Amino acid sequence: MGVDTALISAVRTGLAERADAAKAVGMQAYMKSAMPFRGVAKPERAALMKTVLADHVLPDRVSFSTTVLTLWRTAEFREERYAAIDLTGHRAYRQWQDPGLLDLYEELIVGGAWWDFVDEVAIRRVGPILREHRAEVTPVLLRWATDPDRWRRRTAVISQVSAKTDVDHVLLTAAIEANAADPDFFLRKGIGWALRDHAKTDAAWVRAFVHDHPDLSPLSTREALKNLT
Repeated sequence: MGVDTALISAVRTGLAERADAAKAVGMQAYMKSAMPFRGVAKPERAALMKTVLADHVLPDRVSFSTTVLTLWRTAEFREERYAAIDLTGHRAYRQWQDPGLLDLYEELIVGGAWWDFVDEVAIRRVGPILREHRAEVTPVLLRWATDPDRWRRRTAVISQVSAKTDVDHVLLTAAIEANAADPDFFLRKGIGWALRDHAKTDAAWVRAFVHDHPDLSPLSTREALKNLT
């Protein structure tokens, strides 16, 4: 089967019904977004998506992928793209979370090109696939770590946030070292975030890493050591 137009219509109708023009202005300004907002906050969107996704069950992997991409590509409001990402994470489709979805997630990362889209996909979609399929996914993230696109690179850096003891130190090191000298704020902040998160489970490794990498930016270093005494 193909795209589920009824699901997409239900998402858009639901967002329109919950729209708040006053909130939309502030949300767009905060996110520095060229795409307008409906003004629907995350809790309201989550409640909507719970109902919509219960009412519209996608029967196969093709329908899942094409519906996600159609909702994403034809979005007129930013919340519609958030909804597409919400759809990718629904528990009913967990069985399809494998390396075959990396092309889809890459489109969301590169096309989204901003932290609100990229971070959710990197940490909650790409990260779990990495941990389940290291042999297939690690080479992809190593390529992304040196890609001209900064959002692919940020994904490579932060994809192991929340991995706890499952962090691949070789991959994390390679991703950080490839981007340590880059002046981009989002890369420097991402490096610090990745290290700070890992310090929750391996503070000694993070301290040693920072000590051994004096080329890290002050921002990355400060973020990495923020919760360490």
